[in-house]
Amino acid sequence: MSILSNKHILLGVTGSIAVYKAADLASKLAQAGALVDVIFTEAGEKFVTPLTFQSVTGRRAYTDSDLWGNEAHVLHVSFGKTADLLLIAPCTADTMAKLANGIADNLLTVTALAAQCPLVIAPAMDGGMFAHPATQKNLEILKQRGATVVGPAEGHLASGLVGPGRMSEPAEILGCVRMVLGKNGKLAGKKVVVTAGGTQEALDPVRVITNHSSGKQGYAVAQAAIDTGADVCLITAPTALTPPVGARVVNVKSAQDMIEAVLSEPADALIMAAAAADFTPKTVAKDKMKKRDGIPQIELTAAPDILKTVTSQQTSLFKVVVGFAAESQSLLENATEKLKSKKLDMIVANDISSTDAGFAVDTNRVTLLFANGTSETLPLMSKTEVAEKIIEHTSRLLE
Repeated sequence: MSILSNKHILLGVTGSIAVYKAADLASKLAQAGALVDVIFTEAGEKFVTPLTFQSVTGRRAYTDSDLWGNEAHVLHVSFGKTADLLLIAPCTADTMAKLANGIADNLLTVTALAAQCPLVIAPAMDGGMFAHPATQKNLEILKQRGATVVGPAEGHLASGLVGPGRMSEPAEILGCVRMVLGKNGKLAGKKVVVTAGGTQEALDPVRVITNHSSGKQGYAVAQAAIDTGADVCLITAPTALTPPVGARVVNVKSAQDMIEAVLSEPADALIMAAAAADFTPKTVAKDKMKKRDGIPQIELTAAPDILKTVTSQQTSLFKVVVGFAAESQSLLENATEKLKSKKLDMIVANDISSTDAGFAVDTNRVTLLFANGTSETLPLMSKTEVAEKIIEHTSRLLE
């Protein structure tokens, strides 16, 4: 994840049973390339040792004892100047109250006062504590000062009660960190619409015609756009994937649903990563087709051509339009024809006959073709890396 590569993240760990999630979060941040310095409160040390975090980050974890050591007069100031982001997860009611009221009585809170970077907090506490007017007031104060709050989630709490107070899952917090770090990226102030997944064309109330698209490449493109500061609308067909944090999601099923959604979302760029159906049943059976009635004869008709409709609009809805060509033969020839016939600015051509690229897998091997006749062939890489390349070129086209 290039957005996190070499970013200096301060991870504050406070006294909550949710620290077990914080260890996983620290590991995920480090694996993504971030430089993670962990700061414990005294209560945080009661639940887990600093060694746990040092093991997953490869860096020293700091405690209150360091506040009174030889580095005391510069440590928090140094952290405050060099950090790209201060993340406190879990953040207890006590630490929230200290942050809101400027109390600096430990290494974490004194660092928070010195920090010149964005603040993200993930509250974790019992439901009654979270709902208390004092906690809610402190939360509102922090939001007004620009802090980003993730969660808390609702569910089973350590007290045995059920309600809001659970620390959000590490994946969601990681997504929020990416969104905050990317706010001032190349696409800041730009709106990008991304479509993803394979549409479903109904045969009857039970059955559909669909394709093998998992939506992985489209979701990766949406995340890459968020990483560069874009306002992202993700128009998605049914998929098992979790949308990126920060995306506004529009759920659709059929190609007709998708074209209606696309036409209602004018933007700076449209990236059509979805595998929208080319064909749809001419009629949809009112009731479930029964096996005893024999094999049905299904007549197909052309599904709406989303890209062609978009680019034929007299008033352009999008400044840049990017298409995808998933082909099993004559890849470049078919992609070039689609690029020209649909008047696209760029098309992403990928050979779906390859076992390590195309549908369902986590890697892709694509060629980017441009309206000016140039092209760029990318080697086998993760779909995340492909997405970053697509967004990089989309940004250039918008310039």
